[in-house]
Formats: sequence, structure tokens, C-alpha cells
Amino acid sequence: MKVTALIPDELIEKVKAKSGGKNITESLIIALTEYLNEKKVDDLIDQVNEKPLVLNESFTAYGIRKINRNR
Repeated sequence: MKVTALIPDELIEKVKAKSGGKNITESLIIALTEYLNEKKVDDLIDQVNEKPLVLNESFTAYGIRKINRNR
């Protein structure tokens, strides 16, 4: 998709330097992909905070090893 955006030159240069992209397009793709990946992690953290994982207290390392050996 072609997009026209008014982005300060200084910001573009910083993104190019940090992302290691060959050109502006590649640098922006790298930066936007990384941004989205961070947001996905943030969403997962929020989900775990809302509904924490609950581990069964009756499980022990010995018991789990025994279950795995019997498979």
C-alpha cells in the first residue's frame, strides 16, 4: 500500500539507524512490525493479569516425571 505521510526527517533517520533497514520503506516495515509485536506481548500480559494461571498444587516434579515415564 502506498501511503503519504509527513514524518520528520530526524525521526526517519533515527528509525533507519536503529532498524538497520536498507531504505526508508524497509526501516518502517521493521519498526512497525516490532511495534506490533510489542503490543501483542502487552495484550498477553494484560490477559494473564486479568485471569492469572492457576497451577494445581498437588502436582510435584516427582509426580509429573512419573506421569511422563508412564506414557
